[in-house]
Amino acid sequence: MSRSLRTLALLVFVAACGSGNFSAPRNLDNACAIVAQRPAYLRAMKSTESKWGIPVSVQMATIYQESKFIGNARTPYRFSLGVIPMGRQSSAYGYAQALDATWDEYRNEEGGWGAKRDRIRDATDFMGWYMNQSHEDLGIPKDDARLQYLAYHEGRTGFARGSYKSKSWLMRVANEVGERARTYEAQLRSCRKS
Repeated sequence: MSRSLRTLALLVFVAACGSGNFSAPRNLDNACAIVAQRPAYLRAMKSTESKWGIPVSVQMATIYQESKFIGNARTPYRFSLGVIPMGRQSSAYGYAQALDATWDEYRNEEGGWGAKRDRIRDATDFMGWYMNQSHEDLGIPKDDARLQYLAYHEGRTGFARGSYKSKSWLMRVANEVGERARTYEAQLRSCRKS
């Protein structure tokens, strides 16, 4: 094998190893289908549930709302005059759409500097850490997906101030997250039986 052909083969191999599967599972409305297609998701969420007490269904509903299970999800670009890109709407990234500053706080306190927002086990651990803090600081029940999502979206300070109350669109979304968590929980119970 020629040297250039070996180099090309090595580059293709390295590129294949380094690329992550960031696409969404096929059926996002069925928790059983999601975990059947991506068993690593369920392992990560069960680990987070054991560590932080946040139910798998609450994690799943929040990830659905934040990123639709796309590991490298980012916020859209902002445009000036409709055509000049002005950067992204926020620094939110990954499955959990964690902001840079909040992610750094998590890595300092819990996750370590090797944690990545586009790795499902780190993203779910982050969510567990954050939602557990919301439970401790604000008294939000760990299984209340609606209130947990409001605190997750607005930040704990914003939630405590009630900033979400003037955002009817956010209240609607939080209700949808709560309903999706209930649906996912029922589905997960049924697929465990089968």
